[in-house]
Amino acid sequence: MSVAMEREQEFQFGQEDFAKLQSLVYEKTGIVLKDQKKNMVYGRLARRLRKLQLSAFSDYIDLIETPAGEDEMGNLINAITTNLTKFFREDHHFEHFRKVAMKESLQALNSGQQDRLRVWSAGCSSGEEPYSIAMSMAASLPNIETLDAKILATDLDTNMLDTGRTGLYKPNCLDTISKEYAKRYTKMADDGRVQISPKLRQFIAFKQLNLLHRWPMKGPFDVIFCRNVMIYFDGPTKQRLVDGFASMLRPGGWLYIGHSESLLNQGGPFKLHGRTTYRKEF
Repeated sequence: MSVAMEREQEFQFGQEDFAKLQSLVYEKTGIVLKDQKKNMVYGRLARRLRKLQLSAFSDYIDLIETPAGEDEMGNLINAITTNLTKFFREDHHFEHFRKVAMKESLQALNSGQQDRLRVWSAGCSSGEEPYSIAMSMAASLPNIETLDAKILATDLDTNMLDTGRTGLYKPNCLDTISKEYAKRYTKMADDGRVQISPKLRQFIAFKQLNLLHRWPMKGPFDVIFCRNVMIYFDGPTKQRLVDGFASMLRPGGWLYIGHSESLLNQGGPFKLHGRTTYRKEF
């Protein structure tokens, strides 16, 4: 961003301001804001400055660094994180989930090897992923209502979690839901939006979670979806997450990651079993 462009902007936003925001965001969330994101950060946070009636980003940063600015840090994170999602995004994961992971879980449940089924959607955004998981589970497990089956859906963005809890989506969401699933698990609400069936919603708990903070849940999980989340983190943070996921999964459990992600040398007990599909081998 040139000096001339900075002068033309509504709010003062120098390189020193951006560097402080980069440091704050990394410290709080582990998200790496690359230098080329400066214009994006300005555009998304300018709305917050207007609402707070601040005249410069330096004032905004001063606010965040005070004890009273803790809530505003949440608004900052909500503003800079990208929530691009849809039902059954990267459908090969859901095909594997139905045909392999759920088949194995059903066998383990029926044989008495385990007495519950747990799935974690880490970085669930506005809820399309956990609802896609729930539809796949319900279709794969005919007796699901008699099972102890739960889906934990977590995200940093409180606005997205609120959307997930309502289970209400725009009509075009049906573009990526099969007609069979749409008929079984959705209905049209009075306001024209699509309402996810309460029978599915009962399986999902939406919770705010910063992946860098302590994880309060105990596990073990049978399956973890963490897709298009680790792309925001640096190598050490990714390793920390992968180690955490390994500790939370049952032996033989499955981890699905995003289409542009890879565990590379961070795999540990994980072995690749198809496109961005990993199994905990030990």
